[in-house]
Amino acid sequence: MHCKITDSNTAILPDPHPRAMPTDHPSDAEQLRAEIAAAAARMIAEDGADYSTAKRKAIRQLLGQRRVRGDVLPDNAQIEDEVRAYNELFLSDSQPARLQSLRQLALEIMTDLQMFSPYLTGAVLNGTAGEHSDIHLQLFTDSPKDVEIHLLNRHVDFEVSEVPHFSGRADPVERLSFLHRREGVHLVIHDVDDLRAGRRRPDGRNIERADLNAVRLLVEQGRQ
Repeated sequence: MHCKITDSNTAILPDPHPRAMPTDHPSDAEQLRAEIAAAAARMIAEDGADYSTAKRKAIRQLLGQRRVRGDVLPDNAQIEDEVRAYNELFLSDSQPARLQSLRQLALEIMTDLQMFSPYLTGAVLNGTAGEHSDIHLQLFTDSPKDVEIHLLNRHVDFEVSEVPHFSGRADPVERLSFLHRREGVHLVIHDVDDLRAGRRRPDGRNIERADLNAVRLLVEQGRQ
């Protein structure tokens, strides 16, 4: 083992447990993950792309056809943070008013549908909604047909489709989509038992959703 000799001939033994010097430089994977998240956020804010589509397009834009390791893929939470940052930087003069308008419209629709236990989800709830965002609601009822009848009685022309259940279970759930005051609205209809069972996604994260009173409070306070 070598030791260092100072000018005063005093031997200084090396530290047997040297510590790595701290660094603020991100790793290559972290840097690429941030670039993918930023590119995806721009597509969401500017074009109204959904998170999955935006992420795929961002990867193709940055990496072409190369295979991507899992550790460089941003999750939706990171992309959502980038959407917020994009809105604050480039859309601060228009996005807050747009968000408030969509929340007011969501509140109006939820009030009309309150017998079906409506909950607001998505970008209109989390504050990232922009020019191309739609209103997404979850309804909880024992009879999906009653929702259809209610809309028909309101002379609403809607389309019926199916989407995956939020819990990841195999059987899909019904979605009713329509335009209201020229804005897209999507009602995903769940069983009442789904409301009692909780709101866990397959990855363990909670689904963010707000009931009628919570949305009313958001509108009154005008919060992002």
